[in-house]
Amino acid sequence: MVGLMQGVAAVCCCTGTTAFPSSRWEGENGPRNTDWVATSNLIDSTPSTIKRFVLVTSVGVERFKEFPFNILNLFGVLKYKRKSELHLQSSGLSYTIIRPGRLTDGPYTSFDLNTLLQATAGNRQDVQLSPRDDQRGEASRIAVAEAVVQTLMLPSTRNHYYSICSTEGEGPGKDTAKWETLFSSCYAPEASMLA
Repeated sequence: MVGLMQGVAAVCCCTGTTAFPSSRWEGENGPRNTDWVATSNLIDSTPSTIKRFVLVTSVGVERFKEFPFNILNLFGVLKYKRKSELHLQSSGLSYTIIRPGRLTDGPYTSFDLNTLLQATAGNRQDVQLSPRDDQRGEASRIAVAEAVVQTLMLPSTRNHYYSICSTEGEGPGKDTAKWETLFSSCYAPEASMLA
């Protein structure tokens, strides 16, 4: 595996499957194998020399016994995503965990309400970040992808996790300074005291 990772500076893991049984589960690709086994294998195969391992999971991973997350977790998807988070945190790798709300915007390849409605972020280009699993709502795939890229450029996001949802407004776009402000506000001394 070392040959495959040679020269790799960072790993971004955005794998996942549907929360409910679907054709995506064929070949044993359900939540356990996708969100736990495959992800933990990737973590275990990643050398300690990488600069960052960014893992995208989901809001609700710490609340999978609460409504409405208990419905999404009927087949264990949130439970297995949380197990992967904990495995990454204890791996010794430098990490960042991004927990998006319900994903909007394309590609519309899943079997969910987003695909049926062809949901878009529209005017919700701004983002709301939290250092806790306390958000509900939607997250634009565009904003989530940009958040992942920005964490790789910002040392202050190392060994933290962030819940992300889209809100009304212009948003940070690709402006690293704006992202730095958003990310750092989650772990500012005042925010830590309130936690």
